[in-house]
Amino acid sequence: MTPKSDAIYAAPLEKMIDFQFDERVAAVFPDMIQRSVPGYGMIISNTGILAAKYAQAGSHCYDLGCSLGAVSLAMRQRINQPDCDIIAVDNSPAMIERGRELLARDPVPTVPVTMTCADLQDVNIENASVVVLNFTLQFVPPAQRLTLIQRIHTGLKPGGVLILSEKIAFNEPGRQYFHEELHHDFKRANGYSDLEISQKRSALEKVMIPESLACHQERLQAAGFSFSDLWFQCFNFASFVAIK
Repeated sequence: MTPKSDAIYAAPLEKMIDFQFDERVAAVFPDMIQRSVPGYGMIISNTGILAAKYAQAGSHCYDLGCSLGAVSLAMRQRINQPDCDIIAVDNSPAMIERGRELLARDPVPTVPVTMTCADLQDVNIENASVVVLNFTLQFVPPAQRLTLIQRIHTGLKPGGVLILSEKIAFNEPGRQYFHEELHHDFKRANGYSDLEISQKRSALEKVMIPESLACHQERLQAAGFSFSDLWFQCFNFASFVAIK
């Protein structure tokens, strides 16, 4: 399975449709995410390190909204606790199908990984020591986000960790403009045209709703986490860690 270059938005579209994680996106997703999200590789590798630190023996580790399973692979390669497994969930059949193919090629099958096609809000989270939402919460309707984070907190064991990575928004127009422009420059530097940037932004605006750093931190506190902190930020992309 050779990775393909992302050219989904390279030609003018007669009709703009909302962004979907369909077969077209699944086929080019590794290229798309690396060229679109500043620091993506660093987030993935350090999520594996965080998972290794907080994984507990005999527990589940969840990768919710797993896409092709990059986080699951990073966790699998780092976790060194007995009787741990990884439960990876995504609601896109195309992502799960390709993710299973990638998983089968992994030379370090020490931690069992189960990839399931399901709505993450229907997943029963229990006996968890690590839960990851890697650019996932931003696609959940805002009114449902607190309930999901509360469910995760309830399903975590004491000392368990939530790793939450998101595109973020800024309340101050000047800061929002500054970070948006830097993000667009990042994408231009990675070969995207202004047309591609504009069309993808239009396709995402109804399905991906980013929130401010303060909003995320207040929600984590309201859900019951005793500690949360920002451990990574590059332009308008950030990652939090929250400990029960």
